[in-house]
Amino acid sequence: MSQSDPKLNINSSVRQNVFVRQESIAARQPPIPTRGVLAWINDNLFATPLSGFVTLACIALVALVVPDLIRYLFIDAIWSAEDGVPCRVEGTGACWAFVERKLSFFVYGSYPREMVWRVNLTLLMGALLVGWLLIPRLPAKRLASVLFFIAYPVAGYWLAYGFEGVLPKVSTNLWGGVFVSLLVALVGIVMSLPIGIVLALGRRSHMPIVKFVSIVLIEFVRGVPLITVLFMANTMLPLFVPQELTPDRLLRPLIGVSIFTGAYTAETIRAGLQAMPKGQFEGAMSLGLSYWQMMRLIILPQALTMVIPGIVNSFISLFKDTTLVAVVGIFDFLRAIEVARLDPVWAGPSLSTTGYVFAALFYWVFCYSMSRYSQNLEARLAVGRRR
Repeated sequence: MSQSDPKLNINSSVRQNVFVRQESIAARQPPIPTRGVLAWINDNLFATPLSGFVTLACIALVALVVPDLIRYLFIDAIWSAEDGVPCRVEGTGACWAFVERKLSFFVYGSYPREMVWRVNLTLLMGALLVGWLLIPRLPAKRLASVLFFIAYPVAGYWLAYGFEGVLPKVSTNLWGGVFVSLLVALVGIVMSLPIGIVLALGRRSHMPIVKFVSIVLIEFVRGVPLITVLFMANTMLPLFVPQELTPDRLLRPLIGVSIFTGAYTAETIRAGLQAMPKGQFEGAMSLGLSYWQMMRLIILPQALTMVIPGIVNSFISLFKDTTLVAVVGIFDFLRAIEVARLDPVWAGPSLSTTGYVFAALFYWVFCYSMSRYSQNLEARLAVGRRR
């Protein structure tokens, strides 16, 4: 190879410019850790000047509010009392003795106290079946579904209401408290999902009449407040059936809540159906599946998985909206607290606040539990879609 080769000239130039440091480099600060508590604090709380300012502001707000809140709820609180006299002293904190004394009324309403075991057994059966369905490790989900959706409603109703010649009947006028709130929420959640699926499929149907009816029902229900739906269900449902078949006073708001939540759930499910790739439909039809087989086996499982956050959001809203059934005369949990605080024996300046704090904790526990479970379910079902 000739000495004038450009490659040789470049290599020679590189060798001539090589520099080797002779002295030691001064010590520097260690790098910020990329893992651990310090790294998390730096990345999430002080990543930018604005983030650091917001973090410090929140810390100041917590330091300003939390000590007084702890003092009111725990340190200065009244934990035990025979009546409301200690709670009337100026400067006392929350009157938890009021909650302790009225807890039975909060849970069962006016249900006969000698028969509350029937309510406890009904709630226990429901909790066990819900746990069986929701815990992935437990087997025989099909049997659990049959028991929960078919056997449990019949057995629970007979147990709580009574059965001629076996259990004394307890009118629904006496039902109340936490029992009624959980009943309305559970029935609304269980019934609104199939209603939402049917309405979503109806809105996407190619049959004009089915599509028109579904659109009218969805838009009408979503266009009015829940209170309006409850009033309509309470006053108009008896007009459509014979007098001897008039729905029970508790059944009417159950129907109204289910239809109201079902309309919102329908739009959430429709979004999932529209997000499905067209190839999924074409692939299902190429296998010779009928419309209902395609929806049941291929389309709906994927669509429902994609919209789990929206569906659970509707369920959480439903659980909180159960307090509105009081406007049609249903004695729910919040209504029980409002009635209990009017007891002159327990009159005091902090009773209302204590009762509402207790109600807020009750609703927060259930709503937060539903939210966390939906996140875990979404993460578990989305494994196949991760890239």
